[in-house]
Amino acid sequence: MNEKIGVIIDFLTPEYEKTLRGAAERCGYGIAFFPSSKAAEGNVDDCTIIYGHPSQKVIAGAKHLKWYASCWAGVDRFCRDDLYQNPDCLLTNASGAYGTTIAEHSIMVSLMLLRRQMEYTEIIREGDWRVLDGGIHSLHGARVTCLGTGDIGTEFARRVRAFHPAKLLGLNRSGRANPDFDEMRTVAELDAVLPETDLLFMSLPSTPDTVGILNAERMAELPKGAYVVNVGRGTAIDQDALIAALDSEHLAGAALDVVVPEPLPADHPLRRAKNLLLTPHVAGNMTLGYTCERNIALFCENLENYAAGRPMHHLVDRRKGY
Repeated sequence: MNEKIGVIIDFLTPEYEKTLRGAAERCGYGIAFFPSSKAAEGNVDDCTIIYGHPSQKVIAGAKHLKWYASCWAGVDRFCRDDLYQNPDCLLTNASGAYGTTIAEHSIMVSLMLLRRQMEYTEIIREGDWRVLDGGIHSLHGARVTCLGTGDIGTEFARRVRAFHPAKLLGLNRSGRANPDFDEMRTVAELDAVLPETDLLFMSLPSTPDTVGILNAERMAELPKGAYVVNVGRGTAIDQDALIAALDSEHLAGAALDVVVPEPLPADHPLRRAKNLLLTPHVAGNMTLGYTCERNIALFCENLENYAAGRPMHHLVDRRKGY
């Protein structure tokens, strides 16, 4: 069987197609482009590599699949062993492509919360023209904690640094050093750092350890008037507890780009929570040209590594989910 790459991406352009064809040819692979997962179903038996955003059904039906290269950073939906006919199938994500766009989004929503932009928008819409009592807050002098210090958390920290925060703290599983933070701690120390956090930025993958990590008890540990921004996975936050913390004004505001479920029902109580900035999972996606370009480049780099038998970037341990 001649090995083939199956490509399923909705951001394909003639330039990207040329780049992918060239990489496949250099590495000795054929290549097939599918406009959708529906078009790919039943037509990927000769594909040993699939790149893009296929449905689970496409992956489950790929008889000879050796490597699924997801174009997303979050791959929790593709970590089940029973999804793959080949138990040794490799899984990679596109971590490294989304840091720029998600960090920009996160700076935007952080400043909107701190400078009370949503409240001022409502004042103007109502025909009023006044200054709110209580002033505004700033990233300057703020104590910022990043829960998750991968590509997204690090890119956010680099941008926050320009605002001169009082402290920029990073939390990850190992506590390993990261020069973009003032200090690194382990996630196990989360309870100790929450009382000294003005803005909690969350960019965690969905794993058993991260589900519900920000619960009611931990929200209570945050200082009154703190802010929460989550761009990782909606499962990381107890949403009922968040609504209560916002409505009671213990938290001054929150911004969520990820929620449970998605899409959020029109009558969901999150939509009515006080000072909650909701966006429909648009911080990343393929809305920025740079993200698409980097995504293609990451796959082509990894394809060269795979074909040459070199170590691959962004391999996911399906048992851990990251």
